[in-house]
Amino acid sequence: MKRVHYRAAGGIVLDLSGRVLLIERDVVRAGKPLHEVRLPKGKIKNGETDERAAVREVCEETGYCHVEITADLGTATCEFVRERKGKQQQVTREEHYYLMRLTEETYTGQDMKPGSEEALFKPLWIDDLATAETLLTYEGEQEFVRRGIEHRE
Repeated sequence: MKRVHYRAAGGIVLDLSGRVLLIERDVVRAGKPLHEVRLPKGKIKNGETDERAAVREVCEETGYCHVEITADLGTATCEFVRERKGKQQQVTREEHYYLMRLTEETYTGQDMKPGSEEALFKPLWIDDLATAETLLTYEGEQEFVRRGIEHRE
């Protein structure tokens, strides 16, 4: 099985009223439909800082581009098996998340490759961090929301 390692960065975005910006999509995993609720994040490009990648990925995946970083929530390593072009890959991904504040509520539209799984994402505003934590599909992302809750207290 091929091994893949990469770094990713993303954000937990709050608006002025404390709502949380998530993304959701319907995909097929292991032949079964899955509704995912996620935090926006993506690969860090060569020469790009983690902070810049996080802001860029939030913009691309949510369509909300006017954000600023307010806190560093640290990193964690995520491992999983995925299938690409009929072959399984063992993926190790180092994820770095930031707490962010929406500075302008302008929705510019998402900027993702048409036909990609990422293009299926739709923005989803949730009332607060505690509710967002319960809705997220993956434990690793739930942990970063808990870090965001601790940081705000």
